[in-house]
Amino acid sequence: MGLDQYAAVRLDTKDEEGNWETEELAYWRKHPHLQGFMENLYIEKGGTEEFNCVDVELTLEDIDNLERAIMEGALPETGGFFFGEDSDDYYTEQDLEFVSNARKVLADGQTVVYSSWW
Repeated sequence: MGLDQYAAVRLDTKDEEGNWETEELAYWRKHPHLQGFMENLYIEKGGTEEFNCVDVELTLEDIDNLERAIMEGALPETGGFFFGEDSDDYYTEQDLEFVSNARKVLADGQTVVYSSWW
């Protein structure tokens, strides 16, 4: 058990249950401070459910803010029973690769979402 985190491209099709189909863009395992950043963003965007198994749609501004937080070492300190320890240094390169890929996807007019499960 633990925190599994995903970023994906939302496709234009839905599955049989009416859920958007996605294509994975990035995957993290136990990156708690990224989770804190995304949870804060979810709340800012009006999210009210428990932040578990819900999508957060990311805009270019969100991606820019994420990159700034990564570069400044300013992802919010976040913890949880299943979240693991601070892994910012371990994931820095992958985080920045995600930022770059997300910008390309958004420039192509597609939608980027973040989701997690713990």
